[in-house]
Amino acid sequence: MLSVKMALRSIGANKLRAALTMLGIIIGVMALVVLVSLVDSATSSITEEVSSLGSSLLTVRVSDDKGRPVKLEDLQTWVDQEPAVAAVAPYATTTATGKYGTESASFNVYGVTPDEYKIQNMQLTLGRFIASSDVRNNSRVCVVPEKTAVDLIGYSDCLGKEISLNGVKYTIIGVLKDEDESLASILMGSLKIAYIPYTSLIRLSTDTGATVSTFYIGAAEGYTLDQAEKVMTDLLMTRFDDDDDAFAISSQNMIEEAMESISSLLNILLGGIAAISLIVGGIGIMNIMLVTVTERTREIGIRKAIGASRRTILVQFLIEAVVLCMMGCALGIFVSWGILQIISTITASASISFHLNGRVVLLSVLFCFLIGVIFGLYPANQAAKMKPIDALHYGG
Repeated sequence: MLSVKMALRSIGANKLRAALTMLGIIIGVMALVVLVSLVDSATSSITEEVSSLGSSLLTVRVSDDKGRPVKLEDLQTWVDQEPAVAAVAPYATTTATGKYGTESASFNVYGVTPDEYKIQNMQLTLGRFIASSDVRNNSRVCVVPEKTAVDLIGYSDCLGKEISLNGVKYTIIGVLKDEDESLASILMGSLKIAYIPYTSLIRLSTDTGATVSTFYIGAAEGYTLDQAEKVMTDLLMTRFDDDDDAFAISSQNMIEEAMESISSLLNILLGGIAAISLIVGGIGIMNIMLVTVTERTREIGIRKAIGASRRTILVQFLIEAVVLCMMGCALGIFVSWGILQIISTITASASISFHLNGRVVLLSVLFCFLIGVIFGLYPANQAAKMKPIDALHYGG
């Protein structure tokens, strides 16, 4: 305890020099804590967004139909025949120019069937969703989110209103509840959304075929996603002559696992960069401790002359280096917390909260302690091995 007090007194005697020495450690800790915490928080937010799309959801993409394309009636057959499959929804999209009166905007138009509503966990505030009869009759009806309705029409209670998509008029039959401001909505920007019957989209996008190349699958209650995936894989392998290159099946779990892998890799890379910054800070501490040893040579000689052991001198200067390093670490963590709070305030509208990662804070503390010991050991040893007579005669 006495050694720590002496170390603090020595650091306080040269406040500016100590502050400049700690700056390298502060910057290194900030780089490590802030960058890794940002990556972790952003990854968690994206993973939650992916999970919100539905945990029992598979995405199937057909790249080579082998002359046996998947059609809408095939999807319904699979639902009827396979108990593990609760719903199958085709996916198709195109961009269009939407107009209402004098207002116009770019639209993402999705071709859907009734199962889309169940698979994507949608919620209506007004009206109804696309029905099977709408798909069969190629009806010119659409469902829009509240935000799209307000931005284009001016209000959300717009059932029965007609909007034009690439010159074709569609009657609004339903208004979807908007999700809270999320990362996905921020990334989408000002792009508007409309859902129309799948068969109507085929005509809108001038596609002459009614084939399905991408579709979603919802696992039935009581069945796992893996079981639904196995059933669908067997069906498609039979259909496409046992060619597993003809199609690809992905799940939310795969996306989440990929995000975790990317996050881990980024954490390692960013942690390595930050570690280099901390090592540079450690070199600065070694440099200033060597200067301190030189300045206090006579003090070392006096202490040795009155009986101080080599170990006592070594421990004293080593503790001083560690204390200097840990003070820089504490300041770095505090500043990092402040920066993350500011960033969280700025990104509050995106519902992303950035917070200190406890594991990386602990790692920073341990790493800074090691840096203090490693880079303080040489100067401390230089002080400890001085001969009393040489130290007393230093400087004249």
